[in-house]
Amino acid sequence: MENTTASVSLTPEEIKNIVCRELDDRKAVDITVLKVTDLTVIADYFVICTARSNKQVKALAEYVGEKLEEEGAKVLRTDGVAEGKWAVIDFGSVIVHIFNDDTRVFYCLEKLWTSGDNVEFYPAK
Repeated sequence: MENTTASVSLTPEEIKNIVCRELDDRKAVDITVLKVTDLTVIADYFVICTARSNKQVKALAEYVGEKLEEEGAKVLRTDGVAEGKWAVIDFGSVIVHIFNDDTRVFYCLEKLWTSGDNVEFYPAK
């Protein structure tokens, strides 16, 4: 069986925490974590945030990918970075979605993937 673990040294929880910290440090807003372990086999966590511009979407995606690789995580796939409306970074167990305002409202991932008790805000509200 193929090993699909994105990181040998980091747990999904550690990846999620580093992602949230780095997004917050780089001024992403409305950082929301959805624990989707019991809802899908796709990942353990979705980290969702909003960037203030398309340029910031790109910058955040590039920065988070680079920073997590420095920490020992492996980026399995990225998408949408060039357009700047929405970027996704797949770390295997953690999938990061960075949206501009309009695109986040349009896709509304929180509504699609929330079971009621699986939502966490960063920093804690």
